[in-house]
Amino acid sequence: MSAPVSLPRWADVALVPAVSVAAAFLVAGIVVLFIGEDPLTVTRVLIFGSLGTGESLGFTLFYATNFIFTGLAVAVAFHAGLFNIGGEGQAMLGGIGLALAVLFLPLPGFLVIPIGVLAAAAFGALWAVVPGYLQAYRGSHIVITTIMFNWLAAILSVYLLVNHLRPPGSMSPETVLFPREAWLPSMHEIGALFGLSLPRSQLNASLFIALISAFLVWLLIFRSRLGYAIRTVGANPTAAVYAGISPQRVTVVAMAISGALAAGLAVNELMGFHNRLILEFTSGYGFVGIAVALMGRGHPVGIILASLLFGMLYQGGAELAFEVPAITRDMIVVIGGVLILFAGALDGLFKRIVRAGFLLGARVGAPQTKEA
Repeated sequence: MSAPVSLPRWADVALVPAVSVAAAFLVAGIVVLFIGEDPLTVTRVLIFGSLGTGESLGFTLFYATNFIFTGLAVAVAFHAGLFNIGGEGQAMLGGIGLALAVLFLPLPGFLVIPIGVLAAAAFGALWAVVPGYLQAYRGSHIVITTIMFNWLAAILSVYLLVNHLRPPGSMSPETVLFPREAWLPSMHEIGALFGLSLPRSQLNASLFIALISAFLVWLLIFRSRLGYAIRTVGANPTAAVYAGISPQRVTVVAMAISGALAAGLAVNELMGFHNRLILEFTSGYGFVGIAVALMGRGHPVGIILASLLFGMLYQGGAELAFEVPAITRDMIVVIGGVLILFAGALDGLFKRIVRAGFLLGARVGAPQTKEA
């Protein structure tokens, strides 16, 4: 009897998600056929609308930046065995902290952006630490508390913007524009410094912050003592206790890091694009980050690739809804939902399919023995 075939790391991280994405787009193509459109035409419009021009690529990368931050936030919690679905609320609090710092602290110009980023991270971490503490020391379930804190963050944002942060005489629930020193440079402005003529889009320097964050998360999770403790607690809390690791402390620390990363969404949206605090700037990016982390297997490289895919869906979907009226934005949501379903709930199915392929390959490649 042959030994079971175990998937190599590269197959589990790259091949299984690729197969699930291909299957999701195949199902989406069948749906497109049912409504009377050509799947190949729809695919062409989707790809060209997201990658075909410099402007569309800029918008795609802008959306991908949001997903990198929220995906990393979810992944860090996952590694600790925690299901943090409070990225929306943590990003909202990050936006509040950012706005308070850049609008009310008397800072020299060169410190406005760094302090704003740090304030966003601190407020996001603080908002995540409370559910982490309740899970670690009071037995509350992290899913329930993070959902509740999403609503609390939304209510707090409305209260502050309507009653305290809105400029006098304004009917819009938003702050005044941030000082010019608090605006992150857009990518076309950065390109101009190096003599490059880049198309205008919402893409800004937050992309670099997101990529640096991904590298730092990789170092943390896979190359540091704290990361080893986080992964040990996530794999087996009882074994972690025997190894001298405190699951309670790791839970709180992991949630703080997760909340700080989620606040990067506020940096991209508020310092890089809106340049003021507005309501509902999170736009569901925190929840999509769950799918991004699942599809990326909790690895920063996989999260970057999954973020690019969802960024293409967001930008290409907008172009698709314009070019092909039969494909509405609701249809794009359906395609995204199928991707999430296949990458998350049906992950085990595709892993078995890939494992079966490896087993078949092992049998075909095995040397044949002659009978005596």
